[in-house]
Amino acid sequence: MKENVDLRVPVLIVGGSLVGLCTSLFLGRHGIGHMLVEKHAGTSLHPRGRGINVRTMELFRVAGVEDRIRAAASVLSDNHGILQGGSLTGDDQEWLFEEIDPGGGLARFSPATWCLCSQNDIEPVLMSVTPGLGADLRFSTELLSFDQDATGVTAVMKGLETGEHLKVRADYLVAADGPRSPVREELRIGQTGPGDLFHNVSITFRSRGLAGVVGDRRFIVCYLTKPGADGALLPVDNAERWVFHAPWHPDRGETMEDFTDERCAEHIRRAVGAPGLDVEITGKAPWHAAERVAERYGSGRVFLAGDSAHEMSPTGAFGSNTGIQDAHNLAWKLAAVLKGSAGPRLLESYEAERLPVARATSARASARSAEHSHPGYEPDPESAAPGGGRPGGVLSVAMGYRYHQGAVLGADHEQPVVPERMRPSGDPGTRAPHLWLRFCGEPGPGERVSTVDLYERSFVLLSSEGTPWRDAARSVAGELGVDLVAYAVGTGPGADLEPEEGADWAGAHGTTPAGAVLVRPDGFVAWRWPQDAEDPEGVLHEVLTTLLHRA
Repeated sequence: MKENVDLRVPVLIVGGSLVGLCTSLFLGRHGIGHMLVEKHAGTSLHPRGRGINVRTMELFRVAGVEDRIRAAASVLSDNHGILQGGSLTGDDQEWLFEEIDPGGGLARFSPATWCLCSQNDIEPVLMSVTPGLGADLRFSTELLSFDQDATGVTAVMKGLETGEHLKVRADYLVAADGPRSPVREELRIGQTGPGDLFHNVSITFRSRGLAGVVGDRRFIVCYLTKPGADGALLPVDNAERWVFHAPWHPDRGETMEDFTDERCAEHIRRAVGAPGLDVEITGKAPWHAAERVAERYGSGRVFLAGDSAHEMSPTGAFGSNTGIQDAHNLAWKLAAVLKGSAGPRLLESYEAERLPVARATSARASARSAEHSHPGYEPDPESAAPGGGRPGGVLSVAMGYRYHQGAVLGADHEQPVVPERMRPSGDPGTRAPHLWLRFCGEPGPGERVSTVDLYERSFVLLSSEGTPWRDAARSVAGELGVDLVAYAVGTGPGADLEPEEGADWAGAHGTTPAGAVLVRPDGFVAWRWPQDAEDPEGVLHEVLTTLLHRA
């Protein structure tokens, strides 16, 4: 007997902040209908979570929203470095780094670049796009309860404006409901890690005079270290809107009520080093930096994403970016299962892949907070690397990580999850390298694309012109009913894609001109073959059935 429900959807997303809205975007791009519920009346109003790294911008590029996000972030497009000093008026300031991408070196690795876009600016962009992709967005709607069985999840919601209850049946539920996740608690999923690191009060304020003090120093953030007046200053518009993060010590008995407008304004003046500065406090919000990772990324048909799965120190902006990349990883797998091209066991690879990345990244975020002397953070002085964080650049953490297991074949388990340096290799389990190509035929002769642009809605097989891999892939795709696009790369009449400036596509991917590389819809290398094969159809058939858990 069918359960009596008000609505049925393939996926229910709980949480309508950044990661929830990105889950909606990515599912919509795969053609998967879904509902999103959020207890708040609208998107974020407070400037926060604003560093979007290169890998995340690649995802937005492929999803067709990169230009809109850059437009929303245009006011801060010239802000690049991180400054540190006792104040802004003394002579002790130094740049921790002055440029995000000095010399334009990122272009070797990606067609995208970093972007500084606050959560309160990016969320409306996502909200404007997702309804056209089949999303049913319901704000002012709170999840009251959920139950799951072998075939789906039944959830009861309440409309906070009307008081009406709604019962929804979904095939799967994605919980992007924040660090205090009620869904995670209901699933009785524990957390590991050091726990709370430090506490800040985020203060928004207006000051017309501060721009004159800052001058031409276009920083992303300025860490001010004067004892008793330390904090982090962030520009919102470089003119009169600013954010200041002041240390908060609830362990010493401090409460939010102690942070009066007068105290906050005076703290900002002393931190900046401008006693007569005009300061109008416009808002205050507490936030807690922590290093915690869920022991599991879900249970049955319910999955965790974003802060419900991991909490990270804000330094490096790793937390929100890791959450968005969680959503991207999960979305293509849900789509493959719901469309019937993959077996349900594919979804087990979500935890297998993303949990080790979260552990390594959260440790690196804590280490970076110590390196930058983040106000309020007092790490154990005997710990060389807080949280076990490894040394290494931000880029290697943002896009150089690898999956040792999951929906990959032939991964190198000897390599660390996060490398010390960014070295694209084409290894299975790593993000596929970026190369510039031109289409030789459809969709547009001569159109310039990055390899990154090829990966979104299907698997992609790359092989050299004149080898049998392309025809074999097309035959196997039809036989298995799998979304798989095959391209022959070369310079002759049989090529689909031509590398720019004679680039060695095979060498860049760690194979030979006789071999082939299979890339997943999320742009990670699933498998590669370094040579020709006697039976390429048979090889590809076995690879795809194994990866997708086809019986």
